[in-house]
Amino acid sequence: MRKLLCPQCKVPALYVKNAQGERRSVYVTDDYRVVPRNEGESLEGFDLDTVYCMGCSWSGSPRRLVLR
Repeated sequence: MRKLLCPQCKVPALYVKNAQGERRSVYVTDDYRVVPRNEGESLEGFDLDTVYCMGCSWSGSPRRLVLR
């Protein structure tokens, strides 16, 4: 399993948001699974269709992330 990277700044540090605007730190695997960075955290109620980069202003579909 490899972590996908932001297509703009090439960092794996991503987050997702829920309807209340709360953020949850995640990474995306090479099979496009969105996984919480901290073990035991749930992604229930979070929008997994859009990920946001912590390193720059990029946001988009997990399918737009790159390997390198």
